[in-house]
This record gives sequence, structure tokens and C-alpha cells, in this order.
Amino acid sequence: MPVTSPLRLARAAAFTAVCLGLGVLAHLFNGGMVAPGALALGLPAVFAAALPLSGGERTLRSILPLLAALQAVLHVLFALSSPMASSAHVLSGHVLTGQAMAGHAHLAPGIGMLLGHGWAVVLTAVWLARGEAALWALLRRLAVRLTRIAADPAPPVFAPPASPRPDEPSLPRSLAPRHCVTRRGPPGLLQPSA
Repeated sequence: MPVTSPLRLARAAAFTAVCLGLGVLAHLFNGGMVAPGALALGLPAVFAAALPLSGGERTLRSILPLLAALQAVLHVLFALSSPMASSAHVLSGHVLTGQAMAGHAHLAPGIGMLLGHGWAVVLTAVWLARGEAALWALLRRLAVRLTRIAADPAPPVFAPPASPRPDEPSLPRSLAPRHCVTRRGPPGLLQPSA
């Protein structure tokens, strides 16, 4: 079994948090209910789907289908585990039987739920793709910097900054500036005018 780096785990965890969080928000925003058990099942499922793809840079082409599939799975999971769902229904190929269809119309997503999940998928995919691009650009820059440091191990020598105007003579610090008025002592008494 290959060793999983902390970066891969962190990327898969970030994808999981964003995917699950927006799936829950889209589901709740559009009138659905989310049971804690569904979250407990959804978290490892999304993480397990994201981990194999976290080995390299992911683009919008790879993030969008994965996110759409996971949102569909999360919707069905949340709908089946909601308190309104009963154990009497049978879900076979997205077709519900008699009583289940009458009592569980929330399993088949309405247009609002579909738009909510679709909105979450597109925005999240774009956001994650931009984050991926930024992360990999940073890692490439870091690799170039580390390669340069490894190639030239001598520390840089810093020279003191040159004076801004070397041709002017410097004034001694003991002289006060011309525009400065210095008076010592208490102020003079005001004489009343007669």
C-alpha cells in the first residue's frame, strides 16, 4: 500500500469539507433535512472518493464530474436518512414503490433542489480548481527556489546601504537645524498694558 503524504491527506480533507459542507447547505437551503447519521456516512465516502485523485494537480475537468457525482450521492443519502423517510420504501433504480412514492417525494429532487445542488457543484468546482492552480503554482515556485538554494549554498552577503547623497558633506549632529527655534526656561511674564 503506497504511503500517503500529509499534503495528499490535507487536499483530500479540504475537498471533503468543502464538498460535504456545500452539499449540506444546498440541501438545507432547498428544504431538505440532514440527519447526523447521514453526515457520519457521507464524510468517509467523500474522503475515500477524493483521496485517490489527490496525487496530482486536479483541473476543473476532473473536479466537476467528481463533485457532481458526489453531490448526487449525498442528496440521495440525505434524503434517505431524513426523519421523514420511513423504512417502508424501496429504492430501486431511482423508482420508488407505492407508499414510498406518496410519502417520500423529497427523494426525487425538485427543480429547486436540482438548481441548488447544481449551483453548489459549479461554484465549488471553480473555487477548488482555482485553489488547486494556486497551490501547484506555489509548490512549483518553492521547488525552483529550493533548487537554486541547493545549487548555490553560499549565503548571500548583504552590504550596508549606500548613503543617498554621497557628494554632500554630512553635518555634525550637534548642530541644530536652521528652522528650529530653541528657547529654554519658563515663559516671560506678561506685562499688563497700561
